[in-house]
Amino acid sequence: MKLLSQLRTSSFQLALLYMVVFATSVFILLAFIYWRTAGFMTAQTDETIEAEIAGLAEQYRGRGVNGLITIIRERVARDPNAKSIYLLTTDDFLKLAGNIESWPKGARSESGWINFTLNEDVGWNGPKRLARARIFEVQGGLRLLVGRDVDELTNLKRVIETAINWGMGITLALALLGGFLMSRSTTRRIEVINNTSRRIMNGHLSLRIPTRGTEDDFDQLAENLNQMLDRIVYLMEGIRHVSDSIAHDLRTPLTRLRNQLESTLMSVDNDEAREQAGRAVAEADQLLATFNALLRIARLETRGNAADMKPVALDELVADACELYEALSEDKEQRFEQHMEKGVMIEGDRDLLFQMVSNLIDNAIKYTPEQGVIGVAVRKEGAESIFEVRDSGIGIPDEEKDQVFQRFYRVGKSRSLPGNGLGLSLVSAVAEIHQGRIVLSDTKPNADAPGLTVSVHMPAFTGVRKRIKATTMEQTAGVGGDNSPSPSEASDA
Repeated sequence: MKLLSQLRTSSFQLALLYMVVFATSVFILLAFIYWRTAGFMTAQTDETIEAEIAGLAEQYRGRGVNGLITIIRERVARDPNAKSIYLLTTDDFLKLAGNIESWPKGARSESGWINFTLNEDVGWNGPKRLARARIFEVQGGLRLLVGRDVDELTNLKRVIETAINWGMGITLALALLGGFLMSRSTTRRIEVINNTSRRIMNGHLSLRIPTRGTEDDFDQLAENLNQMLDRIVYLMEGIRHVSDSIAHDLRTPLTRLRNQLESTLMSVDNDEAREQAGRAVAEADQLLATFNALLRIARLETRGNAADMKPVALDELVADACELYEALSEDKEQRFEQHMEKGVMIEGDRDLLFQMVSNLIDNAIKYTPEQGVIGVAVRKEGAESIFEVRDSGIGIPDEEKDQVFQRFYRVGKSRSLPGNGLGLSLVSAVAEIHQGRIVLSDTKPNADAPGLTVSVHMPAFTGVRKRIKATTMEQTAGVGGDNSPSPSEASDA
C-alpha cells in the first residue's frame, strides 16, 4: 500500500517522465550508432565486391573469356574458406567457373545486388551461410555473379542488436530504480513537511518543520513556512493577549458593577425600577460568564503547568452530570435517555472533564425543542473511551461543523438563543488536553430537525500512568473558584 502511494506521488511521476525522455534519448543514440555501424560494414563489403568486379572486368578486357575463367579459378583456389563467391555461367545458366554450382533461385534485382543463402540449392557443401553478391552480364551472353560471405557480418549485426536491446533494458531498469530512489528521497522530505503540518493543524503550534542545513529547495521552503508560522503565531498570540487582557481587566469592574446593581435592586421599592435593575444584573452575569469562559479557554490553551492526571470513571462522571441536568430537561418535557457502559476509565482531570460533559449536555438541552429526545452514552471501543451526546434539535450544517470550535462562532439558526459561542471552544480545549478528538454528525431524527451528535473520543486508561499537560483546578475555575458548575453556568455556547 505504501509502495502504491509512493507511485502516485508527483515526484515519482516526474522521475518517470524523466526516465521516458532519457530512455528515448538513449534509444535514438543507440539506433544511430547501429545504423552508422551496420551501414559502414555493409558499405565496406559492397566496396570489396566492387573492387573484385573491377579487377575481373580488367582481366576480361585484356584476356577475354578464357582469361576471365582462368582468373576466377585461380581466385577460388587461393580462397579455400570461400570468403569470396564467384559464378560464371552461360546465358542458359551452364556453369563455366566458380565455387558454387548453380544460380541462386530468384536472384534478380534491379540494382544488381542480391542477398541469398549458401546451401545445397546452389551446390554449397559447407554449413549454411549468408552471402551478398552483385550480378551483371558479360558481353557474349555470359552471366557473372561476384559476392562475399557476409555470415560473420550478419552475426556481428545480431550481436550489436542484442547488445542494444540489453542496453535499453538495463537503461530502463536503472532509470526506473533511479527514479524510484529519487522519488523516495523526495517523498520522505515532503512527508516530513506534511506530518509536521498536520500536527501543527491539530494544535501543536510550537512545532516547526525541520531543515537539513543543505540550503536546497526543501530547506528554503521549510524556512519560509516556519517564518510564516512564526508570524501567524505572533498575530494569534497578539489577538489572544488582547482578548484575554480585555476579559481580565473588565471582569473586576463588571463584578463591582454587578454587585452595585444587586445592592440597588435590594434597596429600591419601585417595581419597574426593580425589574430594570434585575435585567441589568442578568446582563452583567452574562458578560461575566463570557469573560470567565474566555479566561478559562486561554488558560487551557496555554497549558502552562504539567499535572499528574488521575484515573477517572467516565461512566460515573457522566452519570453525575446527567443527574444535575435532568431537572432542566424535565422542565422542557424532554426525554432523557442514558446508555452507560460500566467500567469505562480514562486518565484525566475530573473537574475539566465534568466541565466538558456539562457544556455538551447543557447545549443539547438548550437546542432541543420541548418534548424532544436527548441521548447520553458512554462506551469503550478498542483503545478509546467515547462520550456521546445526541439531540433532536436544529443541528449544525456540514459546512459549519469545522468552524463551531472557534471562539464566538455561532450557527446562524442559534443566534436568537442565549449564549456567547464559547462553549464548544472550551470543550475542544479540554478534549485536546486529554489527547481526545471530537466528531460531529447529524442525529437525523427527521428532515426538519436533523439534530446533532457530539462524540468525544479519548484514550482509554490502560493502567500505565502518564503525564499530560493540563491546567490545574485553580486555572480553570471561574469567579469564586467553583469547579462544579451549576446548570445555569455550565454552558457558554
